[in-house]
Amino acid sequence: MVRGDPSFNRAKEVLAVIPARGGSKGIPRKNIRSFAGYPLIAYSIAAGLKSSLVTRTIVSTDDEEIAAVARQYGAEVPFLRPLELAQDHTLDLPVFRHALSWLEQNEGYCPDVVVQLRPTSPLRPPTCVDDAVRLLLDNPQADSVRGVVPAGQNPHKMWRVDAVTGRMTPLLSVEGVAEPYNAPRQTLPPVYWQTGHIDAIRPSVILEQNSMSGTHILALMIDPRYTVDIDTLFDWQRYEYLVYHAGLEIVSPGRQRRPLPQTISLLVLDFDGVLTDNRVWVDENGHEQVAAYRSDSMGLKYLRDIGIQELVLSTEVNPVVAARCKKMQVPVIQGVWDKAPALQAYLTEKGFDPASVVYMGNDLNDVPCFPLVGCAVVVADAQPEALRQADLVMTRKGGHGAVRELCDLILQRAGMLKHT
Repeated sequence: MVRGDPSFNRAKEVLAVIPARGGSKGIPRKNIRSFAGYPLIAYSIAAGLKSSLVTRTIVSTDDEEIAAVARQYGAEVPFLRPLELAQDHTLDLPVFRHALSWLEQNEGYCPDVVVQLRPTSPLRPPTCVDDAVRLLLDNPQADSVRGVVPAGQNPHKMWRVDAVTGRMTPLLSVEGVAEPYNAPRQTLPPVYWQTGHIDAIRPSVILEQNSMSGTHILALMIDPRYTVDIDTLFDWQRYEYLVYHAGLEIVSPGRQRRPLPQTISLLVLDFDGVLTDNRVWVDENGHEQVAAYRSDSMGLKYLRDIGIQELVLSTEVNPVVAARCKKMQVPVIQGVWDKAPALQAYLTEKGFDPASVVYMGNDLNDVPCFPLVGCAVVVADAQPEALRQADLVMTRKGGHGAVRELCDLILQRAGMLKHT
């Protein structure tokens, strides 16, 4: 396209396509499995919808359930992908050729740029999509743009091994360097790893060149901290931890999660499901017993030692709550179902700056308290809506050390963890 072309100055149509088949084997139903509180696919949908340059966001799937979830989070699903294009070894190219051909034949729709947003790379920098599209539009000679990060392993130090003799030969050579595999990394050519964050492609490359990239490919450099590719459940857990603990600003289906305040004056805790494992034992006389995690109380003591006040805000009126809080030396307000007004009144009465307050809960009646404080924390086994709305999710369950885990995070930030 050149400046003399009458279409040069018109608004560009940028189509985001999210490929999401239903038959994932490694992690069954992974595209709609909850990742940090939202279906995995919702992160890629949000990346398309929140881009200032993408004009349309669609999901290509063969699965009705995935289609329903995609529509719920704002994407279009104008067609269901044929089953023959949703197999384990189906490549991207036929999927995108099908999407573009279907849209042209059924709607007369022909975009200027196609963006691929893979669901398995959910952690995207806020400007990632727009940066890729602009780079492609600003370089008419380019066929595509692909996101890359510095490679974690340098291929100049890699080898081939003969299956018969066992003899090793270097994978690559470097002009002027006799033995690159023995050379310092800094003297070797820099190499990059393609990520799944973003591909921006000209439709003609897909339809006419029969390629997903073409030959003139530009690199969009992405901060390697965002490198995520989910293939296994271990990947899943590791990258969920990044969402909550790495402090990365990402494109999210929900609001941006807040970090722990730099200065914390008050920690507010729910009781059941936070300081306990949410189970209760009842004897024949109606007396109740609960299970608590002894080290939680030690962690709370260390917080008091550095000047952080504490409060338990509980719906339960059972004496076991008061008894446990007395043992831990933590003030308690009991019998409160509507917790938000009670919390607001307490903060006002005691003069706490809400931005310096941390709230830890696990259930739906805790969620209204989250906007009233500086950071909302939930246990690992919190209810789904609480997980979605929380700023920080512990790796441990309620009654199994989640409170101590939070205490240690706070102590670590204060440089006091060695005292524990």
